[in-house]
Amino acid sequence: MRPEEYGEKFSDHFLEQYKLYVEMADRISQRREQSNRFYVALLTSLAALLVILARFGLDTENDAGGFLKAVILAIGALGSVLAIIWFVNIKSYRQLNTAKFQIINRMEKQLPFAGYSDEWELLRPKSGPSRYFQLTRVEQFVPLAVFALFAVITAYSAFLLFS
Repeated sequence: MRPEEYGEKFSDHFLEQYKLYVEMADRISQRREQSNRFYVALLTSLAALLVILARFGLDTENDAGGFLKAVILAIGALGSVLAIIWFVNIKSYRQLNTAKFQIINRMEKQLPFAGYSDEWELLRPKSGPSRYFQLTRVEQFVPLAVFALFAVITAYSAFLLFS
């Protein structure tokens, strides 16, 4: 909507909407960080439990019927699934933030100074590879590495259980 169609409060309302979008983008980043902490704590706890079970349980011949191996298999599978969910979660937050910042960049075209747009221009090189690594791109490797660890644990415990 053009300012003349909206009325005299256009600038005030536009600025309030801009502030709201910037605040919401920041809140999404905070939620992503909280989500990452949750998954790190949960998966670290599962890994610690696996270490304890493996240390005290697999060394003995008392595991009748392979119950402990089945528990380790289940924990490994759960860790793998949680790592995949974490990866999807990070990707979702990234897409949401990307959309929000696209809107913020559009809004900045009507403001006297386009801080976020200028920031991205400075971070993107005119030629050659970028030296800036987006956090969301880097942080996507962590759940993939955790997934690989739990997948190996799952495969090994399945081998022990069924061999």
